[in-house]
Amino acid sequence: MNSPADKGSFKLSNIVEVDETYIGGKEKNKHASKKLNAGRGAVGKTAVFGMKERGGKVKAMVVNRTNKKTLQGKIHNNIQAKSTVFTDDFRGYLGLQGFSHKTVNHSAKEYVNGMAHTNGIESVWAILKRGYNGTFHNISTKHLNRYVDEFVFRLNEGNCQIDTKDRMVSLFKGIGNNRISYKELTE
Repeated sequence: MNSPADKGSFKLSNIVEVDETYIGGKEKNKHASKKLNAGRGAVGKTAVFGMKERGGKVKAMVVNRTNKKTLQGKIHNNIQAKSTVFTDDFRGYLGLQGFSHKTVNHSAKEYVNGMAHTNGIESVWAILKRGYNGTFHNISTKHLNRYVDEFVFRLNEGNCQIDTKDRMVSLFKGIGNNRISYKELTE
């Protein structure tokens, strides 16, 4: 699944925090016929991958897999080479080349190691999940990429210093010729 964020015309640079999260209901809260009975944690949830430039913009997208090839491919496509990339100790980031790569070991309860931390991108996940749990309650996997794009837009364009006219211009440029029919939306 690719979202417009993955095709963005800009690349993040300098110090970039990278992380993944999973969106979906808890297995224990599902109706018996909908339970997967395959474990806990990320089972039955959809992966969302994100990157946040310190003091800058955010990119996030729904991904089909959180393996090394997928995650590192997204990093190379969306972050300028030789930038500093901070991640947690997830194995999908092992062996990341072309960047200054620093990690924090969440499994050993290490959340900050000098300048290395993922607190900024985890704040993005908190906002996304607050919208999921508090406002929308249920987001279908089919449309999750649209919700993620909306939250990324809000975070990137939400600066109060931006004039309303400039915000509208940015919105219309982002829309471009993308049209979605009611039928496509509801299928």
